Amino acid sequence: MHFFSQSFKYDHSWAHVIIGMWHKYPNPHCTHVVTVDVVDRSVDPETGIVRTERVLGCKQKAPTWIVKLFGGSEDAFVREVSYIDPAKQTATITSVNLSLSQFATCLERIHYTPMSPQQTAFSQTAEIQARMAMWRSMADRMESWLVQRFEQNAKLGKAGFSDVLRTMWEAKQEHGAMS
Repeated sequence: MHFFSQSFKYDHSWAHVIIGMWHKYPNPHCTHVVTVDVVDRSVDPETGIVRTERVLGCKQKAPTWIVKLFGGSEDAFVREVSYIDPAKQTATITSVNLSLSQFATCLERIHYTPMSPQQTAFSQTAEIQARMAMWRSMADRMESWLVQRFEQNAKLGKAGFSDVLRTMWEAKQEHGAMS
């Protein structure tokens, strides 16, 4: 099993970041995410926690050796489940690959929490595991490639989401100036 983690802050309020989260895709930095479909959304009447389940469709090239060994295509799907607690101002998002999960899994966890009225903490972890116990060297190679791909996509995701937040913030500022 291989791991990835990163933490940083966004210079935006928690509410602004959460609103932006729903507008993250599409963006020019994350062109590999081609579809986002909401499968289910509910609000717990007692806690007010909003649970949303989405399926993200991605298109990315895999190394030739992976395609030859496992088959498949550039199309991949990811299940994402988020829990937004407006009262406690926390957001937790988990995602896991649906495609080729019989060979490898990537479990991602993201947390957003306020640091101050105008800053939001972001933390992200991923556990990546190839499911090929009898071919440990092949599994290690595959996990290493998947971690590298995840890290590349995480950088693109951060850049894309930062642009989304900046654009939304600028639009809010312009709207406020017009009022």
